[in-house]
Amino acid sequence: MFDLLLGLMEWAGAFGLFLLMILENLFPPIPSELIVPLAGFLAAQGEMSFWQVILAGVAGSVLGAVFWYYVGMMIGRARILRFVDRFGPILTLSREDTISAFTWFERWGVWAVLVTRLIPGARTLISVPAGISRMPLPLFLLATTAGSTVWITILTMTGVLLRENYHRIESVLDPLSLVIFGGVAVVYFWRLLRQMRSRR
Repeated sequence: MFDLLLGLMEWAGAFGLFLLMILENLFPPIPSELIVPLAGFLAAQGEMSFWQVILAGVAGSVLGAVFWYYVGMMIGRARILRFVDRFGPILTLSREDTISAFTWFERWGVWAVLVTRLIPGARTLISVPAGISRMPLPLFLLATTAGSTVWITILTMTGVLLRENYHRIESVLDPLSLVIFGGVAVVYFWRLLRQMRSRR
């Protein structure tokens, strides 16, 4: 993946970064934690400017988030609840859990979006409840842009500071990603098992 991302950004520059950040929001397996530090590394080599990386990264990230915001708006709360009623047992979700999540989001809306934009994995998902709850678009854009700017700046600085040692990021993130996904799988199966036992 490293060589593919490097080739694309060397060829397309800031526009390539912009496209990759849109795709990162649409297809989470493309991680910003690899994309943006690589762009920072290229900025340190003079291939792009630091501010080009920030602007292209934030613009792509926000545009991708807006897509999921409108997906959430089109789905709506009623459809989500019907989905949970039907498939909730498989997903270890109950109607009560879902309603509680809606209530929590309505209370913390803007702050939830802003802070969650700094959390890998959840960064993309938070746009859906924002759309479902019909958070005003200007507020959503403000929170998403602010959170994305902080995150993109941190990752860019990481790439600038690491320079030639950038490739070490991949060797750290790959096993870390496996640990995170493994942890999520363990929690899921534990909840599923507990739910099955409670039905007996």
